[in-house]
Order: sequence, then structure tokens, then C-alpha cells
Amino acid sequence: MNILDLDHSLTAQAPIARLLESGRAKRLDLLDLGPKLRLWSSEKNYRRFSERLRERSRHTGPQPEIFFMGSGDYHHLTPALLAEITEPVSLIHFDNHPDWVRFAPRRHCGSWVNRALKLPNIKRIITLGPCSDDLHNPQLRGGNLGALKRGDLQLFPWQHPPSQVWGLIGDGAGHQQLENMLHWRNLADLDWPVFLKQMIESLPTEAVWITIDKDVLASEDAATNWDQGGMRLTHLLQALRALAASKRILGIDVCGEFAQPAFSNALKRWEAKSDQPPPDRWSEDDLLRNAATNQALISLFEELFP
Repeated sequence: MNILDLDHSLTAQAPIARLLESGRAKRLDLLDLGPKLRLWSSEKNYRRFSERLRERSRHTGPQPEIFFMGSGDYHHLTPALLAEITEPVSLIHFDNHPDWVRFAPRRHCGSWVNRALKLPNIKRIITLGPCSDDLHNPQLRGGNLGALKRGDLQLFPWQHPPSQVWGLIGDGAGHQQLENMLHWRNLADLDWPVFLKQMIESLPTEAVWITIDKDVLASEDAATNWDQGGMRLTHLLQALRALAASKRILGIDVCGEFAQPAFSNALKRWEAKSDQPPPDRWSEDDLLRNAATNQALISLFEELFP
């Protein structure tokens, strides 16, 4: 396992500290780049991150490479991990937000899915769990409905009312268009094991990469810098088991810790204050949920990939 230390949020947690002390994980010190990469990044700093990433101990063997990355403000770093893949792969994306905004900077935590869709070996992205307002009038918010229309991207909210759209999007695996409304196939209304079986059977590749932003989880299971979704940790763990049982997992990355605000410029500070809930809403006890959830993930990873 790799601990990408961008914001101190991981190394302060007991489960991560134990991993590092035992040698079961390696820490990559990226604290100098953290504020420059947070929320969004210039191409120059993104390249610097990619170069530093290549300095880690090289992964060998059949087991997936696993990354813990800190705050969800760094989710746009996932394409740098995916860029190393040399075979066709399906990307399973757990998140409370679709991260598909076309108006945002190219290297932005709210737009990175669009960059991932352009990678040659990414054959499909399946986003599971959004509950956020991003799906309210998604075209006005810059959502990449073209990818949804083509089927390159499938999106299954955890719970969301129909979304108003203009023009023909058509039906997809996770939605049905009735006139100018997209009616979502909400996961909260489905039989979860049955859905997982159907979703996995429909994947176009044998290889899978899993990316997790813990804001997909309900507040009982995580406390992040963003608004929380509705999926419970038990659902996430069950999905990981099902994927590992049926597919070859190439890698897993996990973000969605809570990190105190630390940005490299005033524009980022303004954006965080405008888009994110106030950071003081969580108590110290609330933040302990992140360590407990990470411990559950680590235990499952070590069980599935000994």
C-alpha cells in the first residue's frame, strides 16, 4: 500500500500509522506539493506530481496497487495513477459527486472524470453513489452528458430526483429519459447484491480499477471536506468483495479524508469556502470515523489481497 502524504490527514490516523510502522505501507512525502495540487492544479504541478509518483517503489506481483491520497480535494490525481495502465480497464468510481464538470480547469477535482475518459485504456467509467446537487440541472452545471449519451460513462445515484435536461440524451444503464427529465436508477431503491452482480457482468473488461471518494458514504461512516452521500460502509465493502471475486483488480485509490484548509492561493481559498460546507462542522469525535472506516478498508484489502 502507498500513503501519498499530501495534507497530513492520513499519517495522523492510528490505522495508517500502524501500517507504516509495520512496513506494510510506504509513505511518499508530497507535503510540499499538497497546497499547489489541492482542488485543482496547473499542468506544471501535475507533471511534478507524476514525476514524484514514479519515484515510489515499483509494484510487482499480481495483487493490486493500493493508494491512500488524503482529502477528496485531490481526486483529480487519479488519472496520473491510471496513466500507467497498459491494458483495457473499467473504472469503478464511488463518489457523492459525478466529477464530470466541463467548465472547470482540466486538472480539477470536479472535472477529472473527463480526463480519465480520454485515456486510451479506459473503456468505461461507472460512477456509483452521487446524491449531490451536481445532478440538479446538470447541463447548466457543466455536466458531461455527452459521455452519458455515448455510454462511455454510466451513472447510478444513491438517491436523487429526476434531472431536467434539454435535448435528447436517451436511455442508459443508470437512467431513463422521459421527455425533458432523466429518471435515475437510484441504488437506494435496488437490491444491492443483485445490482452488483448485474453491473459486474456488464463490464466490458476483465481488468478493473476502483477509485473511492469517501464522501460517497453517509456521515455515520465518514467526515470529509465535502457534503456526504447516503451509501453505508457495509455497501461499499460488499461491492469491493464482489468486484474482487469476479474481476482482476489492477489498483485501488482512496481519498476523502478531512484535511484542514491549506491552499496555495486566494482563489482556491475562495472556491473552497464557496463550494464546501464549513470545516468546523465536524467535532474531533466525528473525525474518528475516518480512521475506523480506513481500518475496515485496510482489513478487507489485506484479506482479499494477501
